[in-house]
Amino acid sequence: MKALSLMQPWASLIVTGAKKIETRSWATKYRGLLAIHASKKWNPDQASKLSIWQFQGGLAPLVGKPLDLTGSSWSGVMDYDLPRGAILATCELVDCIPTDDLTQKQIGTDAPFGDFSLGRYAWILENVKPLEVPVPAKGALSLWDWEVQS
Repeated sequence: MKALSLMQPWASLIVTGAKKIETRSWATKYRGLLAIHASKKWNPDQASKLSIWQFQGGLAPLVGKPLDLTGSSWSGVMDYDLPRGAILATCELVDCIPTDDLTQKQIGTDAPFGDFSLGRYAWILENVKPLEVPVPAKGALSLWDWEVQS
């Protein structure tokens, strides 16, 4: 199965359903099943995202609270609530379109969670299925092959 590594908190935002569009500087022709991998890398820039209300509401399901994309709730998610170095979910990559072609309506509540500047690509994700338990895995750049453990 193809896999995509993302840094936290973006990987977990996909898992909770808050993030439905992954933005990248590169396009892909691949469509189909995709594993979402949270990379091990962590830095202060990522930690600062946890102080943003939209991120807290989007990550709320990780701590047993309801998803809130209004930016009006604080869930108390901390860096240790975000698994790293593991496959967290599977989903379907259904399209990849230039961000130039997106409307604000299409971006919707994903706006705080991606870089929608011109010249980038929006990877449209659907049917996210979180794994019951994260599966440790070493990630890689670009799309990579993950061998599903049975």
